[in-house]
Amino acid sequence: MTSLPLDTRSARAPSQGRRALALCSLALAVSLAGCAGLPDQRLANEALKRGDTVLAEQNYRQLADLGYSDAQVGLADIQMETRDPAKIKQAEATYRAAADTSPRAQARLGRLLVAKPGSTEAEHHEAEGLLKKAFANGEGNTLIPLAMLYLQYPQSFPKVNAQQQISQWRSAGYPEAGLAQVLLYRTQGTYDQHLAEVETICKAALNVTDICYVELATVYQKRGQPEQQAELLKQLQAGYARGAISAQRVDSVARVLGDASLGKTDEKTAQALLEPIAPGYPASWVTLAQLLYDFPELGDVDKMMQYLDNGRAADQPRAELLLGKLYYEGKMVPADAKVAEEHFKKAQGKEVAADYYLGQIYRRGYLGQVYPQKALDHLLTAARNGQNSADFAIAQLFSQGKGTKPDPLNAYVFSQLAKTQDTPQANELAQQLEAQLPPGQRAEAQRLLQQEQAVRGALSQNTLELHALQEEDGEESL
Repeated sequence: MTSLPLDTRSARAPSQGRRALALCSLALAVSLAGCAGLPDQRLANEALKRGDTVLAEQNYRQLADLGYSDAQVGLADIQMETRDPAKIKQAEATYRAAADTSPRAQARLGRLLVAKPGSTEAEHHEAEGLLKKAFANGEGNTLIPLAMLYLQYPQSFPKVNAQQQISQWRSAGYPEAGLAQVLLYRTQGTYDQHLAEVETICKAALNVTDICYVELATVYQKRGQPEQQAELLKQLQAGYARGAISAQRVDSVARVLGDASLGKTDEKTAQALLEPIAPGYPASWVTLAQLLYDFPELGDVDKMMQYLDNGRAADQPRAELLLGKLYYEGKMVPADAKVAEEHFKKAQGKEVAADYYLGQIYRRGYLGQVYPQKALDHLLTAARNGQNSADFAIAQLFSQGKGTKPDPLNAYVFSQLAKTQDTPQANELAQQLEAQLPPGQRAEAQRLLQQEQAVRGALSQNTLELHALQEEDGEESL
């Protein structure tokens, strides 16, 4: 904290005793007030950990304006969490402003460029340079995104063999290298064939990389090993109790326990993990609500609304999304498309699925009539942000012609894009529309398809989102 200047004019100079008393009074006032009104990096860090992004952003922004690079990084991190494209652009600019002097900013910017849809060849190489520089400066969480860069864009790095590079990192003993190997298995779709190796890697790294709690929970759930799972959860809870493991990580493990696609669920244990952390980590109120949505036997509609109200009070857009789904589907509450629309609009721009459901409301005429243009606008936004099911809905919109004239050309394009879902319905519709497409329009259809793929960056369906294996970086106070 900057010291306050004393008035040195002789006419007002106090005696030594009075000056000492004045300074002691000032020190006492400051200690009691906790530097009230002054920006505080530690306060911002702690607020961010408990999910209070408003207080964190307020303190980070003031310090960032004073030129503190760690605060600039913290501010950009919050902007990234919003998932708002405009704020992600701001985050990129903020990281760039700090990257000349901050290895942490270099690592963050590199990771952003790796995950950026439609990134250019130049940005791929810029990301590589930033991540390598940050790694050389001792910054963690650089090898995993670097591996992802090589896996996702092999055409940009023809001389790099991702598996060989990861093997070299592992031979050198870098702690992140094992997780980079796990990432490769996830990306290549061979995770289930390497469960034993994933377990070995993550057991060895558990004390230094807490994302391994999520990986080990996944392994034990896939194998159906409740005893090992129970022992892991004891370690998790003990680590959380002593402050070594974040609430966010506990939330992630609870989501694994409630994920039926991974094996036999343990939803009651997931609920027991979440309820103690939710008051200090508001995102878990929504995870609890989602758990109750998936397993209604865990509570009634009043419990559901309590969870969602707590989440909404903490400005959690996922809460608005889930509440909208309840009214959209008529699950636990009477179906009401108008109320659903209101909640989806509150989540729009922060939750991709909000645009998808808004598009469906307008496409299906749930508000009394079909709004084809509004439906297309929302569905296209959702599709371009990774909601695969939105492409199928757009194909239906153009093929069925409800409220608009059928468009076989665009119906074909989006049915082809919807095939990435690999569902019988999507594949059947794609085959049907391909057969109906006039031969004279096939060349134009292919051009439009390639154009739309280019807009989206032609990202692979199997690409693992960067945050899925992202270690939490320890924030240092100033």
